[in-house]
Amino acid sequence: MSEVIWITGASSGIGEAFAKEFARLGGYRLVLSARREPELERVKAQCLNQGLDSDDVLVLPLDVTDTDSHTDKVKTVLDTMGQVDMLINNAGVSQRSWCVDTDLEVYRRIFEIDVYGQISLTKAVLPHMRGRQSGHLVVTSSVAGKVGAPLRTGYSMAKHAVMGFFDALRCEIAHEGISVSTITPGSIQSQVSVNAMRADGEAFGIMDDQIENGMDADRCAQEVVAKLLAKQREIPVGESAMEMGLLEMKRSNPEALFDMLEGMTANLRAQGVY
Repeated sequence: MSEVIWITGASSGIGEAFAKEFARLGGYRLVLSARREPELERVKAQCLNQGLDSDDVLVLPLDVTDTDSHTDKVKTVLDTMGQVDMLINNAGVSQRSWCVDTDLEVYRRIFEIDVYGQISLTKAVLPHMRGRQSGHLVVTSSVAGKVGAPLRTGYSMAKHAVMGFFDALRCEIAHEGISVSTITPGSIQSQVSVNAMRADGEAFGIMDDQIENGMDADRCAQEVVAKLLAKQREIPVGESAMEMGLLEMKRSNPEALFDMLEGMTANLRAQGVY
């Protein structure tokens, strides 16, 4: 029976690109989850155009913050598809605001979406994978999950948190035949900055230059999916040499990195950004 890939945040951006890439490869069944059902149906149609049958794609609306629903959502997937071979925790929201201006509730909301929701759904799927002694758990983190960036204190908080959680989970369950992968993208073309939260929680509504000029989401998905299928445990992805270089600087010369980021922040403040 074909493997079942469950993707959250599948209605746009990287999640949509993951769905299309698995459909292009063929031999997989997909579960597409996000809050916006019409957009999920649009993504499903693209997957069918790649050659999948309608029964191969389950549209399952899901709000990751509604953690009380997660057990029932897993049951729906298992009743419909019979199994979950890979769960890609890709739902998330970013931020564009200075810490001193940001409402505490914004931090709470980012954490609920980007961290607690991913943990809750993972824990709901985990008993099934443990019972089968097989499975692959994936989370989309970010370069900001390794490097603290200006205007993203909440986003960096959340992405550092999921990196830590899934790295720790990996060593706990490896002996049960379950793999864990963390994805650390740089700037990928998507609506991430448009949908990011301002200091008051409203949508930022602006396309960042670095996102607009970032890596094409389909190319990102092709690279990531190939590495997921190879069971790579940490997957950095991006075309910006500067962003990818930040990951190496954090390991090799953190003091120089901190100096560089402080200079970057000073420039943003001088420009009156946000």
